[in-house]
Amino acid sequence: MININLIEGEDYMSEYQTILDQSIEHARPHLKSGKTADYIPELAKVDPELLGVTVVELGGREISSGNADSYFTLQSIEKVFALIFALDLVGEDTLFELVGMEPSGAPFSELATLGEFSEKPSNPLINAGAIAVSSLLTTLISFDDFLDKVRSLCKNPKISCNDSVYASEFAHSERNHSLAWELKRMKLLVGDLDESLRFYTRSCAINVCARDLAVFASTLASGGIDCDTGERVISKSAVRIAKSLMFTCGLYDGSGEFAVRVGLPAKSGVGGGILAVVNHRLGIGAFGPSLDRNGNSIGSILILEYLSEKFGWHIFSH
Repeated sequence: MININLIEGEDYMSEYQTILDQSIEHARPHLKSGKTADYIPELAKVDPELLGVTVVELGGREISSGNADSYFTLQSIEKVFALIFALDLVGEDTLFELVGMEPSGAPFSELATLGEFSEKPSNPLINAGAIAVSSLLTTLISFDDFLDKVRSLCKNPKISCNDSVYASEFAHSERNHSLAWELKRMKLLVGDLDESLRFYTRSCAINVCARDLAVFASTLASGGIDCDTGERVISKSAVRIAKSLMFTCGLYDGSGEFAVRVGLPAKSGVGGGILAVVNHRLGIGAFGPSLDRNGNSIGSILILEYLSEKFGWHIFSH
């Protein structure tokens, strides 16, 4: 384990850069074992060899390697933003009337976990839960408001919705339509069904890069405090809940293995991104569109595993 804090000045940055570069090279040979999310035609066009990572410390230092500036769509990472916005707007009691707090034990788009097996979606980080949260948000804010909040937390005013991905995804969203109708039957859709689905799908199609995720993750790492201004931008309770659910549910069916091997609160998306939080220290954004069978980025996981081991970031390593 490397104690990077004992290294100062230019040597610090050089050592950090070397380790990030090594994490990319460690992960790259494994990319061919996966594939892009080809069930969304636009995502099938993404180069599966892309790979990048950015680390943003609470003090403001940033270090990147690989394709950290390549843009990709949030996909399921939007669920963290939606969760936080909903918590800050209505509070946890109201929100958790619509969704649970438990790992689902099923794929992220699973329908069978609703209905006879549960009175509500297992958690807000699977599709059914996120659609319920999106439906709530449609009654409180517009999509433009949502997008502005994402831009603010990522400190990037250029973030926009990828209309091509949105159109492609919505045209192939039969499973999400099924989930929405089941949620409507269960009286868990607060807003209009079509509007809820469009809000959710457009949120998934927001374009970001690894740096954007790392900036947002650094705010989660600081407990909701903007590291530049010192202002609170996310409530303490929303940060606590989001990081707890990210740790237990953030990587779909791979959440348990990720918790063991990497040991950080994180959230993945089928666009290839993963954001991860090293509490009180830094935020990480990683990107690699080649996915494993659970829909998680193969390269991003290997990068995070490498860095966590090198720096001793696992939350149970001390």
